[in-house]
Amino acid sequence: MFNVCVAAPAPTAPSPAAPFSTAQCTQHSLRIAVIPKKSMDELLKEQKPLIERLSSATGIPVEIVPSSSYESVVDAIVSGGVDIAWLGPASYMLAYQRDPRIEPFASLTINNGFFTPAGHHYQALLLARSEVASNIDALRGKRVVLTDPASTSGSLVPNTEFSRLTGIPLAQFFGSIAYSGSHDKSLDALINRKADAAFVSSVRADEYLINGLIKRDTFKVLWRSEPIYYDPFVFSGSVCPPLKEKIRAAMLNDQQGLAGFLASQKASGIAPVSHAEYAPLLRMMQAEPVAP
Repeated sequence: MFNVCVAAPAPTAPSPAAPFSTAQCTQHSLRIAVIPKKSMDELLKEQKPLIERLSSATGIPVEIVPSSSYESVVDAIVSGGVDIAWLGPASYMLAYQRDPRIEPFASLTINNGFFTPAGHHYQALLLARSEVASNIDALRGKRVVLTDPASTSGSLVPNTEFSRLTGIPLAQFFGSIAYSGSHDKSLDALINRKADAAFVSSVRADEYLINGLIKRDTFKVLWRSEPIYYDPFVFSGSVCPPLKEKIRAAMLNDQQGLAGFLASQKASGIAPVSHAEYAPLLRMMQAEPVAP
């Protein structure tokens, strides 16, 4: 990994910023990693208002650490290579199992969309090209795209909930399975006819619809998962309590200053969360797989 600094500009001279320092800790910068839901250039642009708010609140530079996969973000937050990660629910649980000190503290409140209801939850969708299938059974033996092995809506939930519905593992239901690396790439594979179906996040499908990349009837929604609590921002186990409180206050209070970030995420606000909201996923991850 390498670091790209997107810190708020220093208000005065070119002298280095003073570290965040208390009796409990001294920290010279704040490092953040984000799971690659879309291109890194787009993520960096969208995160800029949040980066500037955190830098102003803490008085230290804030760095976005580009990541190539969900696993690389999990590794970074577990190892202490980053201080904050914006993870999917399943990738948070993977990180938590490796280091229980990792702490979720904030999540977005999502705007109402065609695929996603307003609130704190989204769903995994099975989308199919209309000419390929009009029902689930017609997808037997077809090409399906998943997102990333550590993705909640793009892998974990389909492998558990959908496999229970069909009674057989995904690899036996579909003719071929490929991992695209991101929800956007999965949707692009459908658009470009490189796949017959894809499991994707309802939130990403809504963003493609808003951006005019698909229409409401471009794909058929053949399956929806149970509601999933939205992606958490989490602290690494090494972030000290005074810095955590500064960050919480910056993200949860006076959210008008984060209007640009919220608009880019199609969200109305940021809400506090804890481990309890995501604990049900652990039971899913530990459940016995569907027998062949």
